[in-house]
Amino acid sequence: MGLRPSCLLLLLLLLVAACQAGDEPASLAPHPGEELAGGETTVFDDTRLAFALALRNLDREQRGDHFVGNSFFNQNWVQAPSSTEGRDGLGPLFNARSCSGCHFRDGRGRPPLTDDEPMLSMLVRLSVPGEAPDGGPRPEPAYGDQLQPDAILDVPGEGRAVVRYEEVPGAYDDGEPYALRRPTYAFEDLAFGPMQPDTMISPRVAPVVIGLGLLEQIPEAALLDRADPDDADGDGISGRPNFPTDPLTGQPGLGRFGWKANQVGLVQQNTGAFLGDMGLTSALHPAQNCTDLQPECAAAFDPGQPEVSDHVVQRLTFYSRTLAVPARRDVDDPVVLAGRELFHEAGCADCHVPSYVTGPGDPEVPQLEGEQIWPYTDLLLHDMGEGLADGRPDYDADGREWKTPPLWGVGLVPVVNDHDLLLHDGRARGLAEAILWHGGEGEAAKEAFRTMARDDREALLTFLESL
Repeated sequence: MGLRPSCLLLLLLLLVAACQAGDEPASLAPHPGEELAGGETTVFDDTRLAFALALRNLDREQRGDHFVGNSFFNQNWVQAPSSTEGRDGLGPLFNARSCSGCHFRDGRGRPPLTDDEPMLSMLVRLSVPGEAPDGGPRPEPAYGDQLQPDAILDVPGEGRAVVRYEEVPGAYDDGEPYALRRPTYAFEDLAFGPMQPDTMISPRVAPVVIGLGLLEQIPEAALLDRADPDDADGDGISGRPNFPTDPLTGQPGLGRFGWKANQVGLVQQNTGAFLGDMGLTSALHPAQNCTDLQPECAAAFDPGQPEVSDHVVQRLTFYSRTLAVPARRDVDDPVVLAGRELFHEAGCADCHVPSYVTGPGDPEVPQLEGEQIWPYTDLLLHDMGEGLADGRPDYDADGREWKTPPLWGVGLVPVVNDHDLLLHDGRARGLAEAILWHGGEGEAAKEAFRTMARDDREALLTFLESL
């Protein structure tokens, strides 16, 4: 249950009195270091560039490497051959020309705002029943595993996805109404005919890319210790790890990245995005993404050297590994502290686990090791209910499961990216709607929020905005 307005007011008055007396109650005081979301790597910036900064404690040489990686992240790739050798090879099919085209200012993408706006920072995964040879999703026969609306000269793009919304009314326990947006998707201008009737789709916006190096170094045991696939403790939370096939080893590895934790590490994530989003091959992914029904695409592909060199992969990975997390704001504000208590009381922290200590990892960046960080995630899969289900399996993830996304930085998304469209497909207009979409394992936490008094709801949202 949430705190009644009178209880919340009493807590705030007690906190103010205790502060004046120099004796803060432990339950309503900031945790040591929680303002430093990324430990000693944390940066202090709450502007539009808050997600675009390097770890605070990098040395001069590391900052130079970060800058080089940043140039590859932001550059537009072009069709080969071109005069910009080393930065060509785009396509034949693609949905972005650069990493920053989807992760604008290293931040969060969004769905189109109008029917005629293309998906600029959002994509649609495709698959049909069955498994690919590596155990992952089986691509749709004509269009592959991802719809590609764009293509180089003399190659047809695959088509475009259109999203429309239906308003779903609801009400808080105190009678205050709200409405949620339920998306539906359609495909237009498909170049190779209708998709297979049993095609499964999964629309996904580009996530924020801060703090990835820190997430990569959370010890595997710390994550697996939180897994409870059979809900043995009976708390209704059954977090499960995803073990996708790691293209580096050919063996299953613990997934950490992607909306369904289907990528093991940052090299795998980055090279997969190079191929899937820009049609750029690498040593790890040397084959293009043309299907047998796309002869123009296949004819345009030169199966020679990888289009992205190992040097570019390494520098881009260094960049993504060294993007910093901004510090929290207002950690000692009485409303924020009350909201933090409500966050825990509602059970939100059962999945959005506040803190870890990082372990050893990349020797190029020793600053990432041994830091207490505050990402608010468990990186595990959870059944989020039918309302959020995409119905599309992804390695061990089923069609109702999603990875718990980190919450650090969520309060700055409107500042950095000029919108507050949340969840995997951007359907939620702000934090309250994101919570109200929770079902399955998140149903109890959602109901705790829905039945809170208005002042309590606002306190919890104020806490989230401080992250």
